[in-house]
Amino acid sequence: MSYTLIDTHAHAYDPDLTAIYGEWTERASNNQLSKILLPNIDIESIAQMYELVDKDPTRCVPMMGLHPCSVKANYEDVLSQIKGELYSKKYPFCAVGEIGLDYHWDTTFIEEQKSAFKMQIEWAIDLNIPIAVHTRKSLDEAIHIIKTYRTQKLKGVIHCFGGSLQQANQIIDLGFYMGIGGVITYKNAGLAEIVKDIDLKHLVLETDAPYLTPVPHRGKLNEPSYVKYVAEKIAEIKGLSLEEVAAQTTENARNLFSIY
Repeated sequence: MSYTLIDTHAHAYDPDLTAIYGEWTERASNNQLSKILLPNIDIESIAQMYELVDKDPTRCVPMMGLHPCSVKANYEDVLSQIKGELYSKKYPFCAVGEIGLDYHWDTTFIEEQKSAFKMQIEWAIDLNIPIAVHTRKSLDEAIHIIKTYRTQKLKGVIHCFGGSLQQANQIIDLGFYMGIGGVITYKNAGLAEIVKDIDLKHLVLETDAPYLTPVPHRGKLNEPSYVKYVAEKIAEIKGLSLEEVAAQTTENARNLFSIY
């Protein structure tokens, strides 16, 4: 039985991956990977992302946004440039992303992060496209902010979901999806037990390549083709076939990001 996979979040334009472009793209094709969605990080990553999209426009679909770890004192000036790219529509941006809140590495600019998050949410509502949300030690705060926009038809995905079942239910109530990546294959992460109780219709697959490499390649460079290992793990814990997981998560990704 044939199937199609979609990696909804991969930094495939990372220099470590572009250096082996031919190798990983061949593996992606062999693993039935039809689309790779590319979240932007900051001003410097835009050109790298565009270069990859130009090289593989059928498979690679860009997002546009400012990552919370890139939010500094000059964030308003940076957001102005990011907005210019997004609204130019020079590329078929499938989401505003990667945006959100990160309280893990540096809490110097928490208020600026919140402001940037809200501004970019408003762009997504204006353009009627989803948001791809990064959270680290900030999921409850991100959910709270998203709730304030729930009457404005905001849609999106919580990238790299690693929360509780209670938080998952809040995300589902908002009409958002949860992005599941390589962490689900980690023995002591606890994510598999949570995902087991979440209906597949609320999940999309991702790698976050080149980071968070799944087992059996953990500790090595991650790549979009490894999304298959995520799908296989979900199939295992839910007692489903790989084809069933691929079909539902691909449908979810297509519905959310309007990609076909």
